[in-house]
Amino acid sequence: MEIKDYPTDAITTPENIASIIQAILKREATIDQDKEHFWTIGLDTANRIKYIELVTLGILNSTLIHPREVFRLAVMQGVATIILVHNHPSGNLKPSEGDQTITQNLIEAGKILAIKVMDHILIGKDWKPGYNNYYSWKEEEMI
Repeated sequence: MEIKDYPTDAITTPENIASIIQAILKREATIDQDKEHFWTIGLDTANRIKYIELVTLGILNSTLIHPREVFRLAVMQGVATIILVHNHPSGNLKPSEGDQTITQNLIEAGKILAIKVMDHILIGKDWKPGYNNYYSWKEEEMI
């Protein structure tokens, strides 16, 4: 997705993010769509997208995530806020214990760097607008 394709309005809902990331995922080769992906989205001070980065591409049911890679571009681009997004190819939107642990670790790392983790969004397979096929830590008051 090119920068000109990003919405120019502020990102206000997890559904906005889920829609954007699903569009990116659908542009990939079919074989890669069934792998776990982990993205970060850097926002400017008006909550407009400054960048979307695929941090890591995993395997069918897991991916390796480390704060160093998650925050590298955020620091280089000078953003104050990021959104974490990853997919569950199985379609199960229940966060795993590992998902919960990494989310908390990244929130703590963000605090040290003064980069706020606004949300962590899980998207399922075959996302469709209006079907609430995502999980938002923010909406669930986990962040």
